[in-house]
Amino acid sequence: MDATLTEIKAAARKAAFAARKAAFAAGQGQAAELLADVLAAHRGRALSGYMPMRTEIDPLPAMAAHDGTVGVPVIMGAAQPLRFREWSPGCAMMAGEFGALIPAEGAWIEPQVVIVPLLAFDARGYRLGYGGGFYDRTLEGLRARHDIVAIGFAFASQEVEAVPIDTTDQRLDLIVTETGVRQFR
Repeated sequence: MDATLTEIKAAARKAAFAARKAAFAAGQGQAAELLADVLAAHRGRALSGYMPMRTEIDPLPAMAAHDGTVGVPVIMGAAQPLRFREWSPGCAMMAGEFGALIPAEGAWIEPQVVIVPLLAFDARGYRLGYGGGFYDRTLEGLRARHDIVAIGFAFASQEVEAVPIDTTDQRLDLIVTETGVRQFR
């Protein structure tokens, strides 16, 4: 990635963090219910969610309601794809990389549906992440092996005119916010 795109993404992340913080303070509305409705169409499919940190919108109620195996991402190391460890409400958790909680033990799963956290998204279905490339690398690998559904989960106010992208950025299949669901496939 060239220096200019790196700088553009850094500025976009700063603005996106501020927008998400304001949205988080305003409340999550019906977001988890809408996400659960979307996931109902994927009953029985392995799902990966995430453990919300700071001002991320909370997918835990929808994850807990999912009819199928649920996992959460585990960072294995820099520049490596994520792996997913099985999770259930109340399971023993421990701090992983960057402070994200991960199950202390459990089976590794390969998700067919992935709930993706983000800082910003646009009408094309692209997302702005935290800059490590973990989800882009992971989605690319999963898509090479089988059909998956990548669901962005965010506040509606996290939408921007255009997310700065490069050739490694992976597009979402849909986005769920507290105001509705948008498909990009």
